[in-house]
Order: sequence, then C-alpha cells, then structure tokens
Amino acid sequence: MTAVLQGVRILEVAEHTFVPAASALLSDWGADVIKIEHVTRGDAMRGLASTGVADVPADVHALLEHSNRGKRSLALDLTSPEGLEILHKLIASSDVFLTNKLPSVREKLKVGVDDVRAHNPAIIYVRGTGQGERGPDADKGSYDSLAFWARSGIAMGAKRPEYDLVPVPPAPGFGDSIGAMTIAGGIMGALFHRERTGEATIVDVSLLGVGLWAMGQAMALSLILGVPWAPPPMEAMGKNPLSRNYATKDGHVLSLTCLQAGKYWPPLCEAIGRPELATDPRFADHESLMAHSLDAVAVLDDVFAQATVDEWRDRLSSFIGQWTVVQDTLEAAVDPQTIANGYLQDCETAAGVPFKLVAAPVQYDEVPAKPGRAPEFNEHGDAILEELGLDTDEIIDLKVRGIVA
Repeated sequence: MTAVLQGVRILEVAEHTFVPAASALLSDWGADVIKIEHVTRGDAMRGLASTGVADVPADVHALLEHSNRGKRSLALDLTSPEGLEILHKLIASSDVFLTNKLPSVREKLKVGVDDVRAHNPAIIYVRGTGQGERGPDADKGSYDSLAFWARSGIAMGAKRPEYDLVPVPPAPGFGDSIGAMTIAGGIMGALFHRERTGEATIVDVSLLGVGLWAMGQAMALSLILGVPWAPPPMEAMGKNPLSRNYATKDGHVLSLTCLQAGKYWPPLCEAIGRPELATDPRFADHESLMAHSLDAVAVLDDVFAQATVDEWRDRLSSFIGQWTVVQDTLEAAVDPQTIANGYLQDCETAAGVPFKLVAAPVQYDEVPAKPGRAPEFNEHGDAILEELGLDTDEIIDLKVRGIVA
C-alpha cells in the first residue's frame, strides 16, 4: 500500500475510541502518531474490562487495539510546567494536534487553539466532541451511544414498531468508528488545503453531527413532511416482494433488494426453480405483481423455506438481481469478499499474541493497509524524549518527579 501520509506527524491528546480511532486510521496510512497518555493510568480505555455485553480478553485488548494501532505512547503530566514544555516541543514538530478534551479541560490544560498555535502557527488543530463546539451542551461529555445513536434520531429510526423498546447500538464503538473515519477525512482535507494554500485550519467533528449526517435523507424527509422518522410496521412494509427478507430452511435469512420488481421477477422465478410463476396472471407484469404482492410474498416465503442457505447461495449465484445472506460477525469474517479484499488483517500484540483487526476501509493502490499494534503504556516514552534532545539524566529526573512515566 502507498503510505500516503508518510512524513506527517499527528500529536494526540485523547482517549477512549472516537478520536483515537481517527489517528489509528492515519497511522495505517503512514502517519507518525504520538499518543500522549495520562502519566499514571494511561488512556482510560486501558482499564475497560467489559463492553457491557462481552468481557475484554486479558491477553488481547481488542477495543484498545482497534483505536490505537500503530501509535507511539508517551505518558506525560500535562498539569505540570515541565510536562507542558515537553508537549510544546512536540507541538513544534507536528502537523496535526488532535484532541477530544472538553473546552473547560482544554483551557485548564492550556491546550486550546491559541495555546497550541503559539508553539506552531502552521499546525492543524482538530477537535472531536460529543455535541459540537458551540451551544449549551458544548462542554458536556458524551458517548456514541448518546450523542450519535440516541440524540440524532438513529435509535428511534431503528426501533421496531412491534416492540416497545428503543434499541441500543449494535456494537461497541459503532458511532465512534464512523465518526473517526469522518475525522480522518477532515484531517486529510485540511492537510491538502494547507499544502495548497499554506493556511492551517481548525477541524471540528462531533458525534451528534455525524449521527445527523447518517440520518440525512430521513431528516430531510421528516422536515418536509413534518413527521418524525420511524420504520413502518412489518405489515406496512413496501409492496415490493423482491425487497424483503426471507428465512431459509436452516434458520438463516436472505435479504433481497431488487427495486425494479417487474424486471427481476422472471429471472428470480427461474433461479428458484419456479419458472411458471413468471407467467402467472397475478405476477405477469410489474403492476400485477404489485397488486398481488402479498401473494408473491407468501409464495417466496414457502419456496425459500424449503432449502438451506448454502443451497440458496448456489441456486442464486447466477441471479442478476441484488441479494445477500444476512450474516453475523463470524460469518462476515470468512465471507469470500472479506478475504479477497483483505478487509481483515492479521496482527500481534506486544506479547506476540495473534489476533485480527478490521483494515482501514480506504485502500490505496489496491493494497489493504496493514495495521500495526497498539503501544504498551508509555512504550516509546524514552525514545520520544530522546528525539526532543533530552539526555538520560534529564529523563531520569523527570521520572523521579512524576512528570513522565
């Protein structure tokens, strides 16, 4: 893969997933990312033992690896003058300063825009927030389950009318990872702009803003119609029988999304071994098919339930319409398309324990980016300090006084 960000240095003062996962992507693409961690506890993610659904394995902290791959770690006390001095030296040699600290914390730590640019006027300053940089909740913390999922309309949009239950996000860091990709794109645009104009910009991305963008089409329709967006009940789903889910004999689910039902009905009938249905008067053309959609659904329910998912994969392999098998995470991991495109990559922890990570979703020159591993706490502290010109005695003194780990 072409390391498109080779020579770019990212300085990160952030923790958890939303913002760190952005610089993890940039690391995958060649950037040198220096992660500043709390001098005693490190990134709070290091202490997270459970997602609330699944325990985090002791030998592979998958959540930490996902959002901190390929970085270098320096544990630094930013509340001390000496710690700030070290940070200022790193700022001077960095292209991007990336943080998710709240406005009040940035002010307290003296890492606001003006503070940072006093030591490097050309640095790109990037803020990842919960609800945005302005407004009454700008200084309130949040998580993706709140700002991205619950507040933006996504949770209500995913709520099934059959159940009086607002769904939780489908995975840990779900909105965080989408938001991180947004931050990474924003940073790359800012780097391009600075390259062309010499102007360093401020980049802002919030979980709420990303969630609203994800709901953008629904939001536009809601505002035009004056009706909150919600999925229709099952019986009111669209009339198109070729845009539905169907259960197979062995409990799997096929998902069809053939928007031009009349076009795809005859070849589907051929593929499922029921060619006579193509000339059935109820389904002979698009209008008839729509008028008798419930009949068509009943037929397809019965047909698809008579064979296993593997049999349907074989029978539908030549079908020209759009369909897929609904998969869980383990099934998606061994999907032939996942494997062929390198969407999962082999990794090792610092201790040599093997595991897999999802690759960055953008590939350059047809080669997937191979992620590095997450750093151990303060793993690169001495090396980074030496790069700044500190000698061994100075580093030892800083350690004794608790400025660095």
